[in-house]
Amino acid sequence: MPMNRAHRKLCSSEKWARMTRDLILPWALEDVRLGDDVLEIGPGYGANLRVLVEQVPRVTAVEIDKATAALLERKWGDRARILHADGAAVPVPGESFSSVVCFVMLHHVPTAAHQDRIFAEAYRVLRPGGVFAGCDSQPSFGFRVLHFRDTMNTVDPAGLPERLAKAGFTDVSLDRHPKSGAVRFRAHRA
Repeated sequence: MPMNRAHRKLCSSEKWARMTRDLILPWALEDVRLGDDVLEIGPGYGANLRVLVEQVPRVTAVEIDKATAALLERKWGDRARILHADGAAVPVPGESFSSVVCFVMLHHVPTAAHQDRIFAEAYRVLRPGGVFAGCDSQPSFGFRVLHFRDTMNTVDPAGLPERLAKAGFTDVSLDRHPKSGAVRFRAHRA
């Protein structure tokens, strides 16, 4: 996983799980209708997954790291389908999900081109009328320190709507968190 030891410790902690449940997901998913079958791209240690399985009937999570996917399978496999795969090549038929989500993970994708392939794949697996929603962090001093020797490729908010539109999405919206500066997005498949 492209994360240093301190970063892995934080993201696997109960503190992070509580922050995800109480702050990140409520903001990221405000007014989003997930539907009945959700795909989460890049669940990491499962803090978001823990919340999603309580909110929707069916959740699939696609995790690129083999050991982390195995951990998720052991922990959540009875409540969610866990796939060990790249979010840019999800092994499911097109139009499989009512919504696709990703939270605080895009900056771990090493290149903009790979991020764009994830956006295109989210579009491919999303049903017509579905939503692709998520959020990601923006650089700050503390964020850079946490990512020392990590992959840190933050998404430029100014270019994100165009990148999502290029993947095929319509009705793209984006805004920033008033305190953290994090980016929240929504994009729809017509």
